[in-house]
Amino acid sequence: MESWDRVGRFAGYGAALALSPYLLIKVAWVGGSLLGLAPIGEGFNLAGWVLLNTVTIGMAGIGIALALALVRPWGMRIPGFLVAFCAWTGAGFLVSILPYAVLSTVLDTGRGTAADSGGDDPSMPGWEGALIQFGFIGMGLGLALAVPAYLRRRWPEAFARQVGDGTPTVPTWAAAVAGIVGLVWAYWAAGGTLGIARPAERDINWYLLTSVGALWALAGAVASWALAWQSPAWVPHRLLLALGWLGSGSLFAWSGWKLPLTLFVAVADPADVGLPENLAVASVLHLAAVVAGVGMVRTLVRSSPRTGAQPDTHT
Repeated sequence: MESWDRVGRFAGYGAALALSPYLLIKVAWVGGSLLGLAPIGEGFNLAGWVLLNTVTIGMAGIGIALALALVRPWGMRIPGFLVAFCAWTGAGFLVSILPYAVLSTVLDTGRGTAADSGGDDPSMPGWEGALIQFGFIGMGLGLALAVPAYLRRRWPEAFARQVGDGTPTVPTWAAAVAGIVGLVWAYWAAGGTLGIARPAERDINWYLLTSVGALWALAGAVASWALAWQSPAWVPHRLLLALGWLGSGSLFAWSGWKLPLTLFVAVADPADVGLPENLAVASVLHLAAVVAGVGMVRTLVRSSPRTGAQPDTHT
């Protein structure tokens, strides 16, 4: 436990440090634009630019405070629900951004476009774009390690046992719904067109994000199913908890953000925005993903694994 705790503490400090350049860059953008010393982002007026970046400054500050709360003693005195919810949604967002950022960078480099990234927008030189991407990647990696360590430190009994054979301890509907959503997204990522209204709108970023979403949905579904059935005995309970935590967080966070966006596009029908998916199908999938994410967390909290493969004599 000591070695795992050291890794988690190091990761928490690393996450806070990694996101700090992003916070400083955003502060510099706001201050510079107000003083007329820095350009305004393309497509923005001064008020919109300042508002957008002020919001992201607040989000970055919350992210840094969260990372520190996971490793500092005062973090143990914050209400557990608040810390867990912020960490859950934050990890859900960032753990999906991490593989997407890495893969998109590799693909851009292969196409020879990495050197030009950020050059078209005077508000973001290439080095600033690299620092921002580094901040997201570092925060995602840090939370992925620091959150389980914090949870284990605060609720050690949930991580102390192995999963044993038995009957399901909680309903498995959430895992089933997450699996269905993940399979549909995997089908789309593989090039399937059923449920796609505008195939031409699918670009490499859409394929990458859809693939990552499918991966975490399926991983979380399998982990939640295994936890509910308490099987098999050789799988570490903490590994299943981590996969279920990240998978459910990804479903809830991303679909919780995409659902209102999809509904807005469906109602307002803006001329400059076109989503590849059939809007009705996408809305149903995002709603199902949000509900499944919440249900999977209940599976994680209510699962009561046994210490081995011994028969359970308790009801």
